[in-house]
Amino acid sequence: MDYEKEELNYLLHTYKRTYVNFVDAKGAKLYDEEGKEYIDFMSGIAVNSVGYKHPALVKAVSSAIDGVHHISNLFYIDSQVQAAKKIQELCGMDIRVFFGNSGAEANDGAIKIARKHGETAFKTKKYKVITIKNSFHGRTITTLKATAQDRFHDFFGPYPDGFVYAENIEDAIAKIDDHTAAVMLEPIQAEGGVAAFDKAELKKLRAATKEKGALLIFDEIQSGVFRSGEFLASQVYEIEPDVFTLAKGLAGGVPIGAVCTTLKDIFVPGDHGSTFGGNPLSTKAAVAVLGVLEDEYKSGRLKAAIDRFDANLAAVVADFPDLFEKRVGLGLLRGLKAKSEDIMQKTISEGFKEGVIVIKSAQNTVRFLPSITITIDEIDEGFKRLRAALIRL
Repeated sequence: MDYEKEELNYLLHTYKRTYVNFVDAKGAKLYDEEGKEYIDFMSGIAVNSVGYKHPALVKAVSSAIDGVHHISNLFYIDSQVQAAKKIQELCGMDIRVFFGNSGAEANDGAIKIARKHGETAFKTKKYKVITIKNSFHGRTITTLKATAQDRFHDFFGPYPDGFVYAENIEDAIAKIDDHTAAVMLEPIQAEGGVAAFDKAELKKLRAATKEKGALLIFDEIQSGVFRSGEFLASQVYEIEPDVFTLAKGLAGGVPIGAVCTTLKDIFVPGDHGSTFGGNPLSTKAAVAVLGVLEDEYKSGRLKAAIDRFDANLAAVVADFPDLFEKRVGLGLLRGLKAKSEDIMQKTISEGFKEGVIVIKSAQNTVRFLPSITITIDEIDEGFKRLRAALIRL
């Protein structure tokens, strides 16, 4: 079958796809219709946090489909409460949670929280949201505007007002004024080159936002749910934001988003809502996934996987100095900074031929987003295949 032709006949052309049809998967491995095996170091762009066919996730989703998979948020949903309770326990903060369907929706919700707080808690209205260069916060009209990259802003204006772009943390602090409602950032800029911010700088920002009455919002869509090595990257940085957002790996592949805040009474009925958000299907999946990942963390398996992954990345940089400058990122949100865009692209394409899947990021970075449950053997096999590809570059 001509997959490209089929796609163009029926789908809007929004992705530059690799035309392979995956028909089966297990753990961190994918199989195409010809039976070829791939080690998945991408996990659906940080979504398949417990890999493929994890029995706990299969059981949770099956039980939802076999019972009540969706009801309106006008009724009590026990699994929604249980998912929020588990998030609260894992983050160690006194928060309340709102569930939506995606990271962009969660970030929209975070901006609404900041704007309402800025209008109701101060004599002078605070509405500005400062974001950082190379950020990525989503593809709704509002979160596109929040994204501090000009290339995302073409064609879709006019945009909502009130977004201010900072070059770096120091510049963000300098730009906080009497109208600033919040500073919003990804502690690890996943789409922006897998760039992890400096701990001391973020602590300085936290102090400045408190002093000046602005909220601190952490976009943990990619860095959250144990991908950084802790439940939240903010825990790695020893910082408590006023608002944080989750999505991607939270339900292991079932669409979900969450905005979590210490401003527990900021919304009243009618301020915000979602038809599908937090339904039994997504939140039963989230409860199961969080249970699995908490066990990975407590058992030490997550740390062992992170250490093994880091060692393999370091060895690649050492053995291929003409291709890569350094390894970047934290936990299992990692990257190899290539010495050119061509090297980055060839690493991805040649790796795919060898049966290992990686993805690009900005600044010529090859990005790695394996499942949190990936095994040591799967890590080693993936890097064996990657090395076979790199030898040809």
